[in-house]
Amino acid sequence: MIAVVDYGMGNLRSVEKAFAFLGHRVKVTGDPREVAAAEGVVLPGVGAFGDAVRELEERGLTGALMEVLEEDRPFLGICLGYQLLCGESEESPGARGLGFLPGRVVRFGEGLKVPHMGWNDVHVLRPHPLLEGIEDGTFFYFVHSYYVLPDREEDILMRTEYGVSFASGAAVGKVAAFQFHPEKSSTAGLRILDNFARFCREGWPESGYPREW
Repeated sequence: MIAVVDYGMGNLRSVEKAFAFLGHRVKVTGDPREVAAAEGVVLPGVGAFGDAVRELEERGLTGALMEVLEEDRPFLGICLGYQLLCGESEESPGARGLGFLPGRVVRFGEGLKVPHMGWNDVHVLRPHPLLEGIEDGTFFYFVHSYYVLPDREEDILMRTEYGVSFASGAAVGKVAAFQFHPEKSSTAGLRILDNFARFCREGWPESGYPREW
């Protein structure tokens, strides 16, 4: 089962419909037991970092998500779901994220229109199974005012330019996350979701990368 985590702050139905369009069954759930037992987990999110941290904690989902992350099961973070992998965000001082991805979340600087909204391209830095079929320079759909600043350069999958060069995607093992919305990013976004569901079903490549890399 692929669990799409419902904590009251995600574009859940769009994600569910995107997987359904591709022929993959997922379950939208806020049950910590189902999340902890899932073969793959998708954590979407729209809203404030601090509110999300509180909702995850109050619904008993924080522990379930950490179990999945620590066991290196397939995990896909989307937008706020990406930011929540970090320990802290300038948006909500004092709120403690999952802390799985070393780094922090910061706001775009003055002089830039926020949110950064619309289509922008990505510069792919390294191969990853979820990027099978994704070319350097592909455009994806973004909506965000804050971005992830990873501590380790080797965790960054791709970068995007918007006033600064920010990490629009990162991955550690089978855990990957993106600042853009795959479910709103046409063919390229659907390819990422299809790759995720396919590897959950068929198993992660032994080498960590698809054969064509």
